[in-house]
Amino acid sequence: MNILEFKEVSKIYNSDNVGIHGLSFLVKEGEFVALSGPSGSGKTTALNIAAGLDDYSEGEVLLFEQSLNEMSSEAVLELRRSQVGFIFQSYNLFPVLTVLENIEYPLALKDVVQRERVWKAKAMLREVGLEGVENRMPGELSGGQQQRVAVARAMVTGPKIIFADEPTANLDARTAEKLLELFRNLNETNGTAFIFSSHDPRVLKLADRIIPLLDGKIMGGKIMGDGGQLH
Repeated sequence: MNILEFKEVSKIYNSDNVGIHGLSFLVKEGEFVALSGPSGSGKTTALNIAAGLDDYSEGEVLLFEQSLNEMSSEAVLELRRSQVGFIFQSYNLFPVLTVLENIEYPLALKDVVQRERVWKAKAMLREVGLEGVENRMPGELSGGQQQRVAVARAMVTGPKIIFADEPTANLDARTAEKLLELFRNLNETNGTAFIFSSHDPRVLKLADRIIPLLDGKIMGGKIMGDGGQLH
């Protein structure tokens, strides 16, 4: 199953500023894919569009074989809540909520009863190796711990795909390696597809495929790992 498909997708801000231009690629069920490139290459723009967090100017985006352009905003929101997880570079945890409450939050949006929310959130904390910190506040945790809380929050609904924006950018080498190992384990154990925006060689080394971007385009029209030209 194709979880994500870009068909000649462009994001045009104005005549002098094109975020991405004519991107076409696929992400299949269970894949571990990286969008690579320097700052300003269009990685985050493509990731946000793929997750339905940003609109696009031209082309078509299919998420779970449904065209985002043909869906209502309410339908896109429901699709994100039920099938998609997103890990932000800056974690985006709620500072006034405990760790457990942060992880529960996506379940609360789906009207899951509290008892089940707590059970699932605690299970995810064990999964990411943070058992025992559920009543602490995000500000009391290290950067690596906060990122793992963000991973637990993204995973708690059982999504089929997780989008991660520069997930290792703010982490030291050891913490980054542990986080990437966690991602790979979740990918292999749960069959969750991952798509990253990153220029970190450690992330790229783990990817099944790399989509190299430069100035909003796929460099040379080729995706590393899938055997060559797109069209």
